[in-house]
Amino acid sequence: MAQISKSALAAIAALAVVALSAQAALAHASEQGFVLLLPTDVYIAAGGASVALTVVLLALLPPGAAEALFRTVRMWPASAALRHVTSCLAAVVLAFLVWRGFTGSRDPSVNPMPLFVWTVWWIGMVSVQGLIGNHWRWTNPWTGPAALLTKLTGSRAPWRYPRRLGHWPALGIFLLFAGFLLADPAPTDPARLAAYAGAYWYVALLGLVLFGPAWMVRAEGITVLMRIYARMGLLGRARGRVAAGLPGWQVISMKAPPLALAVFTLVLLGTGSFDGLNETFWWMGVLGVNPLEFPGRSAVIAQTLIGLVVCNLALIAAFAACLWLGERIAGTRRPLKQAFCLFAPSILPIALGYHVAHYLTAILVDGQYVAKALNDPLGNGANLLGLGNFYVTTGFFNTPGTVKVIWLSQAGAVVIGHVIAILLAHALALRDTPGTRRAVLGQAPLAAFMVAYTVFGLWLLASPRGL
Repeated sequence: MAQISKSALAAIAALAVVALSAQAALAHASEQGFVLLLPTDVYIAAGGASVALTVVLLALLPPGAAEALFRTVRMWPASAALRHVTSCLAAVVLAFLVWRGFTGSRDPSVNPMPLFVWTVWWIGMVSVQGLIGNHWRWTNPWTGPAALLTKLTGSRAPWRYPRRLGHWPALGIFLLFAGFLLADPAPTDPARLAAYAGAYWYVALLGLVLFGPAWMVRAEGITVLMRIYARMGLLGRARGRVAAGLPGWQVISMKAPPLALAVFTLVLLGTGSFDGLNETFWWMGVLGVNPLEFPGRSAVIAQTLIGLVVCNLALIAAFAACLWLGERIAGTRRPLKQAFCLFAPSILPIALGYHVAHYLTAILVDGQYVAKALNDPLGNGANLLGLGNFYVTTGFFNTPGTVKVIWLSQAGAVVIGHVIAILLAHALALRDTPGTRRAVLGQAPLAAFMVAYTVFGLWLLASPRGL
């Protein structure tokens, strides 16, 4: 089995190299409005071919080869020591950010509130959660204050969380968040963002106090989002010890999620995809808007919200249709709901890969603004990090060499995410389907869906942007 694992790893690595060795590309526009125009046909063709060849490779490998890749190495005993202390510190940091949102500069590139919400948390911390492991256990700003309140008052949660609600409230909260991110006229306005963040913190803390931990892990949208992405991390827990493995190993080791969590996983991908589509010249053409004379977000709020919903519904419908067709081809007669919940986690690598790729150019620029904010958090001329008169640069967007590295990294994140997704889907299919032939046949429509989505994701990164 070890030999099989090495062979499979070598083959998949070779396919990834094919995808990343093309000559030139069209880079994704950053959130600052840069459009990095380069030819893209070779990249898109190589990316789609690498994912397609991965499917073929898995069909030829012996049973169990894909699952063997996700074997883990157990290390030191797992511990959550000091998590309430660090949680309280996170709450204090959030309180400071809210205060600065109301009292600091109105410039979102200077005020730490939008910088830390959209750059540090939404781009950085979400990416680290998915790539490395569950830091949210320590950085969650609610569990520590709730534990402190319980200790001071001696009271317990008076109500039980209704089990019939499941994770649907969390999904609803995430969709509200996505609507704010994509359609609000001024999501980076410091005071506006501070008001929303402060109010949400209190509401979530109230839910935790009233319903106990069940509220946090089922109804609080941010925590559920982070817990879903944690299943992709290199590091996790296995039998009471910290364990490491190929990204996605925790998906293999855990049972299938309930329907609401499965839908949430698809919505993560659908929302990320629409976030990219929403900025393209193509989408603005659909709306009848000249991208060179964009009238502002307030003019397209309804269209953006409708697009967000339609994009997610279309993705869920396409995914379900591929599963339904696969079940009919394989003759497994598995209920569609069961198949949906089984295979939905295999979409996680795609969602994470696109999240990293989509925001890479933004973090390169906005990360510099974050460093400036850390250097002078109160705006009083401090020089805490010794940066002095540091100037934000975007010069790396102006040289062919650095632009090529950036787009290679973006394309690589998308392709690698799809390859891991196919490995996961194959391993899950073999685990739950008797016979390799049936599993491969049943997975064929889903594999075709993933290949098509690879091409779509690379096209999104390559498309000129008007926002």
